[in-house]
Amino acid sequence: MTGRALYKAIGSPKTIVAPMVDQSELAWRILSRRYGAELCYTPMFHARLFATEEKYRKNMWSEFDGNEDIDRPVIVQFCANDPEYLLQAAKLVENKCDAVDLNLGCPQGIARKGNYGAFLMDDWELVRKLITNLHENLSVPVTAKIRVYDDWEKSLAYARMVLDAGAQFLTIHGRTRDMKGQLTGLANWDILKYLKDNLPEDQVFFSNGNIIYPNDLQRCMNHVGCDAVMSAEGNLYNPGVFWTETNEKEKQFPRVDKLLREYFEILREYPTDANKHAMKAHFFKILHEFLNVHKELRPVIGRTSVHANMDDWDAIVKQVEAAVAKIYQQDDISDLDVIKVGEDESWGGQYREVPYWRCQPYFRRVDGEKQNTRVLKIAASSELANTNKRKTVDEKAEPVDAKKSKTEPLAATT
Repeated sequence: MTGRALYKAIGSPKTIVAPMVDQSELAWRILSRRYGAELCYTPMFHARLFATEEKYRKNMWSEFDGNEDIDRPVIVQFCANDPEYLLQAAKLVENKCDAVDLNLGCPQGIARKGNYGAFLMDDWELVRKLITNLHENLSVPVTAKIRVYDDWEKSLAYARMVLDAGAQFLTIHGRTRDMKGQLTGLANWDILKYLKDNLPEDQVFFSNGNIIYPNDLQRCMNHVGCDAVMSAEGNLYNPGVFWTETNEKEKQFPRVDKLLREYFEILREYPTDANKHAMKAHFFKILHEFLNVHKELRPVIGRTSVHANMDDWDAIVKQVEAAVAKIYQQDDISDLDVIKVGEDESWGGQYREVPYWRCQPYFRRVDGEKQNTRVLKIAASSELANTNKRKTVDEKAEPVDAKKSKTEPLAATT
């Protein structure tokens, strides 16, 4: 199937778990679907290693991945710079996925060193060959995930080339290649709208960037006119970011003890190498705000190996459950356990004040200041955004300067 027919065949998903290195593995995909994710991408796999090294492949892919009953729809993502290795890798999974995606968006140093991801933005002919080779030789469709340039017209030409090469879905991250780490800043929904409006009317278009809370999903869809919205970091810290069926706080901001137990039981049911490898990172992200209060648990998690007996990890889950149970023994818990919605902010949304025992977005601290109080650059624009309009003029932070500041972004890689 191609384009719109494929999109309809997989249920016309609106909420998408992004491909993330070692972080969107099977167990996390299963959990995310329970909280509203309708389409999931695998982690980014290295095509050459996947095609040629059995150990690497075993560490990344199991008999359960792509299973019709528990893991669909799913799109398998590869990074690559060799059309033949990419095809060989894709052939190994084409019968257990709904499409194969080419990563053209990874901005990290390892991608620069390996010449893949966003660094292929400098070699359009190679990008075309990678996509076309899959399009002509796979039994499943090809999709692609890209970033924007500062130049809007160049971004549009690039997107058109990717589609002409054979990509059926197009996911566009509204940040440039340089926007990472200290320079991440804010994704630009205006350029995403411009691209959507100037691509073929029936093109399946996914947006990525600036998703912090569930209501941001519809805001993004309304602004861009996209078919669906993808989230990476927002989903990692709170799978409930995808829950839009109701306003239940147990779904949108689940208690950390309940979510951790749910995730852990999935791990026990599917103890694959990839699931176990990612376990510690997920524990830390689920509990990130909780651990700022219950600091005694941080070293316990840190020194427990992902190869340890599962009973050792179960003991950690039980410690979290016991700590949260004490919280709910407080007489005024009904007054404490509420989600407070803030004012409209200049970036278009509203911040939430969420109890520390519930999953919530992560805002990095630099020199004691959270990144939701900074002035940040907007991608593909000369504009700056004050991420908290309630600060007075005298209190506003200076714009981010990579040479002078260690600033990291609002919801950095969402």
